[in-house]
Amino acid sequence: MQHSEANEAIMTLVATAEATTRVSGPVPSIPDYGPATRPNMVAVGTMVWLASELMFFAALFAFYFSLRGNLPTLWDERAADLNVPFAFGNTVVLVISSVWCQLGVLRAERGQVARTGTLLNVKEWGMREWYVLTYVFGSIFIAGQVFEYAHLVHDGVTLSSDSYASIFYLATGFHGMHVTGGLIAFLLIIGRTFTTRRYTHLQETGAVVTSYYWHFVDVVWIALFAMIYLLQ
Repeated sequence: MQHSEANEAIMTLVATAEATTRVSGPVPSIPDYGPATRPNMVAVGTMVWLASELMFFAALFAFYFSLRGNLPTLWDERAADLNVPFAFGNTVVLVISSVWCQLGVLRAERGQVARTGTLLNVKEWGMREWYVLTYVFGSIFIAGQVFEYAHLVHDGVTLSSDSYASIFYLATGFHGMHVTGGLIAFLLIIGRTFTTRRYTHLQETGAVVTSYYWHFVDVVWIALFAMIYLLQ
């Protein structure tokens, strides 16, 4: 009896599913990109690559704390050479750049490449304008890092000075290289908006995955700032 009732329940579910399929029709698809439910492989690949980058920075964090645990006196001496307020201001610049980047992504997803009004009408800005602003703020961040390096070198803190200086330049330098890579990506995305007549799905994908990368370097820097400048 129970077996019969179970069969009837299964048949009812199958019939309902078939009826739903007939009403709703086949799964919609995007030309040249397969079914709409298929994950974006570029985005997935970017996520996997960023995960590997996260492991790289995790190793730098572990290296930093290992050295600090073995050389606490050196850390106390070198921490006094850091300009924490300046580094905090530079961090704020990078964080704000992520806000501009996300606003650009929202415009890219809506297919709005460039502004539709005057330059002073920020509400009508497109992806291009927000990405240019992101690039400017990212460049200011890099310039701030170079300025800080010059100040430290002037005070005698060089890459080969001691273990503290080595891990400091290694961690912040690799992050600066990642930020520079992001700036180059922004230039490519912005350049495409001038060289192509039609905004394609591929261009939108490029803009979105670039934002993933930019938010990643932003979060990594916040962690580096807390580790180096705050946890002294």
